[in-house]
Order: sequence, then C-alpha cells, then structure tokens
Amino acid sequence: MSTPVDDPLDPLSRERSHLAGSRAALRAMREDVESLDISDVTANWVNAEVLARQIDDRIKALADLSDTPLFFGRLDYLHAPGAEQAEGAEGERFYIGRRHVHDAEGDPMVIDWRAPVSQPFYRASKKDPLDIGLRRRFGYTGGDLTAYEDEHLSDPAEATRTSKLLQQEIERPRVGPMRDIVATIQPEQDEIVRSGLGGTVCVQGGPGTGKTAVGLHRVAYLLYAHRERLARTGTLVIGPNKSFLHYIEQVLPALGELSVRQATVDDLVAHVEVRGADDSRAAVVKGDARMAEVLRRAVYAHVSMPTEPVVVVRGSRRWRVPAYELGETVRELLDRDIRYGAAREALPQRIAHAVLVQMERSGEAPDDRVQDAVARNSAVKAAVKAIWPPVDPAKLVLRLLTDADFLAEHAAELLSEDEQKTILWAKPVRSVKSAKWSAADAVLIDEVNDLVSRTASLGHVVLDEAQDLSPMQYRAVGRRCTTGSATILGDLAQGTTPWATRSWDEALAHLGKSEGVIEELTAGFRVPTDVIAYASRLLPHIAPGLAPVASIRENPGFFEVREVPGTAEVVLACGELLRQEGSIGLIAADARIPALADALAEEGLTYLAPGEETTRTTRLTLVPASLAKGLEYDYVLLDEPQAVVDGEPDERTGLRRLYVALTRAVSGLVVVHGAGLPAQLG
Repeated sequence: MSTPVDDPLDPLSRERSHLAGSRAALRAMREDVESLDISDVTANWVNAEVLARQIDDRIKALADLSDTPLFFGRLDYLHAPGAEQAEGAEGERFYIGRRHVHDAEGDPMVIDWRAPVSQPFYRASKKDPLDIGLRRRFGYTGGDLTAYEDEHLSDPAEATRTSKLLQQEIERPRVGPMRDIVATIQPEQDEIVRSGLGGTVCVQGGPGTGKTAVGLHRVAYLLYAHRERLARTGTLVIGPNKSFLHYIEQVLPALGELSVRQATVDDLVAHVEVRGADDSRAAVVKGDARMAEVLRRAVYAHVSMPTEPVVVVRGSRRWRVPAYELGETVRELLDRDIRYGAAREALPQRIAHAVLVQMERSGEAPDDRVQDAVARNSAVKAAVKAIWPPVDPAKLVLRLLTDADFLAEHAAELLSEDEQKTILWAKPVRSVKSAKWSAADAVLIDEVNDLVSRTASLGHVVLDEAQDLSPMQYRAVGRRCTTGSATILGDLAQGTTPWATRSWDEALAHLGKSEGVIEELTAGFRVPTDVIAYASRLLPHIAPGLAPVASIRENPGFFEVREVPGTAEVVLACGELLRQEGSIGLIAADARIPALADALAEEGLTYLAPGEETTRTTRLTLVPASLAKGLEYDYVLLDEPQAVVDGEPDERTGLRRLYVALTRAVSGLVVVHGAGLPAQLG
C-alpha cells in the first residue's frame, strides 16, 4: 500500500523495483517461517507433528514461483477504502497478486486477489468505477515485468477500450497443466467466485467460458474468507477422471492453497474393487434415482416385528419385556427415520430402559451402569439380532443383483420386469470378493452404506463435468456435502453418457440442493470465434434451446477442414502444427488410437497420454475422444469426426462427444477426414 505518486520519467522501472522488493519481502516471510523453533512450545510428539506439518504447509504456500507473476495489477483509489469520500481525501495504491506479501514493518506490498479491497480490479468499470481512479495491468515475459497498461476509470474524457494485455493473457499459448485465471477473471465470473459459502451454485457454461477455473477460484476464495471453518470441515474437488485431475492439480497450489483433496466419483465410492462393466441399458437402470427406494426397502426389510418377549435374568430376579412393548419400540425407531445402524445401536438401550423402569417400580434404584449391563445381556443381544440384524452393504447389493425374487419383492411398482431382468446378473456369484462389480454397482453399495451409517459431510464440494453423472452418482456426491455447500460445473451440451443430465434443476434435486442458484456463462474466452462457430452447428441436434457460446476473442483463431487419404497424412499435419508455439492435441475416436500411435512412432514423433504434462520438447498429446473432456490444447488436430460419432452407442451421444472434441482448441483447429463428415456439420 502506498500513495499514488508516480515517477513520470520511468514508471516501468518503478514497477520493476516494486516487484523486486515484493519478491525480497516474500523470501523474508518464508525465511521467518523456516527459522521457527517449536521445541519449547509443543507439549508432546503429537502436537509437534501437527505443528511441524502446519509449518511445512506454510513454507510451501510462501513459495515464489519464478515464472508466475507475484502481482498482475494495481489499483489507485481516489479515497481511502471505507473512508468518507471527502473532497481532497488522499487515496491509496494497492498491488493485486496471488497472495499477500508484507514488508518487515508489516505493511502490505501485495494484496491477495481475494481481499475485499481487490474486488474493484475485477468489477470496476467506466459506468461504475467503484472509487478507482486508475487500474493498471502488468504484462510479463516469463517472470520479468515487461509492460503495463492503464485505465483511467474516473476520467470521462478517456474512451473505453479493450485491454490488449488482458487479451494477450487470455490467448497466451499453453504449455503444461492448467493454470489459474486470477489475472483475467471477468465481472460475471467474479460474482460467482465470491458468492457465499452458505449457498450452492450451479454453473452452466459452454466450452471456453472458464467454468472449471471459476469453480477452482471459488474454492480458493472460500478458503480465504472462511479458513477456520473449512479447515475443520474440509473441501473436495471432484473431476471426471484421473487425467482431468492431473491437468488441474496445480491451479490451487499456485494460489497458495494446498489442503484441497481431489478425487473422482469412483474414488468416493470405492468400497469394492471394480473389475466389471455394465452395458448401457443396465447402467441406466442402476443409475436411476428409483434404485434408492429399492435399496431402502431392501435394507429395512431386515427388520422384523417381535413375536416373543425378552426375559432378562439378573441374580434371582427375572424381568420380562412383552412382545407388544418391544413392537412399539421398533415402530418408534422406524418412524424416526434414522440410519439403520444407529437405530440398531439404540434398540438394546431402549429394551434396557424398559427393564430399568420395571426395576424402579419394584423399589430398586438402578443407575446408568445397570442399564448398560442390561443392554449387553445375552437375551437382549439375541433379541436385537433377531429383530434388527446387521446389514452388510455389499452383500445386500449382491443379493439384489443375483436373487430375482428378492429384487422383485423390493422393486415392485418401481422397476418393470424388463428393467429388473436388465440388472440381474446372468451367473451366480460365490462371494462379494469374487464378484465382478461395475462402477454403477459401487454407487449402489455406497447408497446402502449411507442407509446403514451416515456418510461424513464436508464444508464445500466442487463437482466438475457434472452433466455426465447419473442420479445415483449425484446422490453419492450430495451425501458428501449434506451440511455444507457445493459448486456444480458443467455443460448440458457436453453430456456423453446415456444417463446424461437433462436439466440442472433435476441434478440439484438429486444432490439434495434444490435451493441452489443456477448461473450461466456464455462469454467464451478460450475457444476462437471460427472454431466455436463451427462446433455450434451441432447444438440444435444435441441441446436444443441452449444458447451458443459467444467468443470474445479478438483473434479469430486458425481453422481448417482437410480431406486426407490416410494416417500418414494425419501425422504430417501433426508435424505442421508442431511448428507453431504451444501444445498440440491429436484427438481421435478411441478405436483409432492404436493405429495413430503406430504411425506417430514410425515418424519418430514422441507423444504424451492425456493429463501428462507437456514440456518444451514434447508438446504433442494423443487423446482418445472419451478422455478429451475438460482438457485444452493450443492447437487441436481432430481425426475422422464421423468415427468419433460412430464410437458411441447412439447418434446423439456421439454428436455430443464430437462437440467436446471440436472445442478443445485455444488457438487453432484442423479437422482431417477420409470418410465423409457428419451431416450435422453441414
């Protein structure tokens, strides 16, 4: 923070000096933490371990990334923030960056982008300057500050213009994993990022609208604004696959946040080893929300009403709890709708309490120890086992999938006979371990697990590429944030599963977050104009009524459709694109990947698998179309669009998969085909 007095002779040198001073201050902050001696402040080794881990995390959070700008903007306030705007009041200057940096006296040299004082950097405009006289953006080459650009928001004579540095940052070629967009957040994105912890937000965003980045930056903001609460309750980012998670994993650490767990839905429900796969018809039925009621019925069908009394012998006395009284207790527990396991644990205590009431009536004065002893009595334990037996979630699901009569009993009026036959296994299975469970089966087991014992809830969950989840998968995610909130990210047009989401209202209901707010991002920052216009030809066929993305890129990008005779020409096209700067993605139907891999190897072109980090020397990634979702490349070579469509079980899913593949390019797209193009592309 400083007064807005500039050196008119060499402002760039002054800003470079501030950058050097800020980096020195950050180093000093890190050294202060590294020099901490905790030997005299820890009572035992457990405390020492916890404190040492916290210090280690703090040291990592204070790392100065040499190729990442420490600050990217500056705000010159007309008045002191929060003060009365009296005439002649002296304003202040703030440098906006990825994290807070202060000098030896504790005065801030860089303000965290999440701080309230930084918000006008993203929201201020000529129409509403928010008391900002000047907004300055900085341009960097590597880690060196090389340019700046000013907007005089309070000067009515200065015309509104597009920021060249902002456009350059948005369009900058990408090598390596996804990076943060903290320097380029737009007002509509910032509004979502800074929305409160208490509410769930669902973001519908087409390709290149920055929905993934918005979700990750919202996590970073919430951790800044509610750090103590989220430190207790935890945060989680859920992605569609490991490749995607690897691609985004450096965004939050670059913002100084190291404590956010990342997982796929399959990771969350990994109660059994998944070794099998369902056909699409079976997967659709297993993923249907009706299965939740089938499972609930099957679980509580284990409860039986008592027909015999419980007789407890203590010394020379016999205490008898009649069957009708036991039945009232069982009905009360069922009516309370608590977890199956919790009710089973409560039942022996209820029976013991009934015995204690009789003891008191007879003149005895039993205490809690007597009640606990009665609850552990063999007669009580035997009654509980008969009335409310334990349930093993995996065994229960296995029985449903292998016992036609058991399934029919609990799926009556919920699933048709054909649907029941669809999910029944053809061959008997000896045990839970020998069963070839599918991913959908694991979700069913997770549902039963929650019916028996409540799933722990986190403070905030981010769910990306949500449009591909089944209703039962949504329920699995919702269980992880029943007492917290969520950020749901997706694009209905990119749903590529047979059970893909039809509406966000429906998805929020399955999550248990019907009160969630739906926001739509329609401004495209990453995909070039010509590319998104070509891909949008598919929208009427895959998502009627969904607004196409409007690219705000000044650079229309490179776009070309070529007819080629074979894989050799595809490899030649890869060589052409490698002469450009940035990352290259060769996307093809999964069935064509082996042939293309052989062709690349014959030409000596090295390539990576999706999610692996590109380098200056290896910038080509060979991408199966099924794994392209969520990834970005500077240039994309899309091989045989019709093969991408044909690789899916139905045409609509195939066209959606093609839409995803067409929209992975940041700078240019080349479509190559030997067969004809899909008619929907015109």
